[in-house]
Amino acid sequence: MPVSRKLKEFIINKQGVSVVTTARLHMGFFDLNGNLGRKFGSIGVSLDQPATSLRAFPAHDIQVEGPGAKRGLRIATSIADALQLSQGVRIQIESAIPQHAGLGSGTQMSLAIGSAINRLFNLGLNLRDIAVLTSRGARSGIGLGTFAQGGVIVDGGRGEDTDVPPIIARAEFPEGWRIILMFDRSHTGVHGAEEREAFRRLPEFPADSAAVLCRHLLMRALPALAEHDLPAFGQAIRELQWRTGDHFAPAQGGRYASPVISRILTQLETDGIDCVGQSSWGPTGFAVCADETDARVLLEALESRYSHISEVEFLLCRGINSGAQISSCSIE
Repeated sequence: MPVSRKLKEFIINKQGVSVVTTARLHMGFFDLNGNLGRKFGSIGVSLDQPATSLRAFPAHDIQVEGPGAKRGLRIATSIADALQLSQGVRIQIESAIPQHAGLGSGTQMSLAIGSAINRLFNLGLNLRDIAVLTSRGARSGIGLGTFAQGGVIVDGGRGEDTDVPPIIARAEFPEGWRIILMFDRSHTGVHGAEEREAFRRLPEFPADSAAVLCRHLLMRALPALAEHDLPAFGQAIRELQWRTGDHFAPAQGGRYASPVISRILTQLETDGIDCVGQSSWGPTGFAVCADETDARVLLEALESRYSHISEVEFLLCRGINSGAQISSCSIE
């Protein structure tokens, strides 16, 4: 591949691009019926961990190394082919969000690589352009919203001419609240062709249930965030989780995808934990706590109670109210 003048300039200046972006919870869809002309619509929150972190440098061809390198290479190659780039890029992935766990790993990797290439070669792309180039945002705009802004994101679903679901609301995630993630390392969530087939086969979602969920979102979840009212927020998320989880049950094996995470979440609901659920298709579960003290007490109890199940892991994290970090870095 010939070295372009722009590539020579970057090599001389020894400039690269660093991108760090974090996982997100997808807490549920609120209109799977779509009889008003828009379908899906969802709410989610940006987490401070786990993260995808990478650095990109100009090169003579396309090279990707590190965790998730195969996926990264596919993404970088598709972008380069679509834009007919004459420049190559070397991408070093330092960490990656676990794949097929319901935490938005594919979208965050795609946006991170696309943003790095865009900045590296000054292509003038916006986030929507990158999402379209990498086929992200098919049903949800949560991952784009958290990459751009962080916080709690609500997207407006897909209309007939929608390419990427629009962000229609954003709220700050309360600084004091904490989130415990629950991983089942032996299980992967529905994804890819299996996910597309699942949506094709599922029955029509009742319009009256969609109406109830929209009301819970607008009149309970968002005001509760503004007032830091975790019980009310949890009630709204519970409605989304129960109604959509039961709708997806034929495709994922139950209200929650992983049997062991399902047992944990059901027990937490019985114990009166305000806000619990599964992120996207799972298998990752979550519980939201009012403060650090409550979270650590619950985390210790979970680790003790389920220490005999080797595939289960827990992680204490925060919501984050800022988007991805994109900055220049030097070539080593």
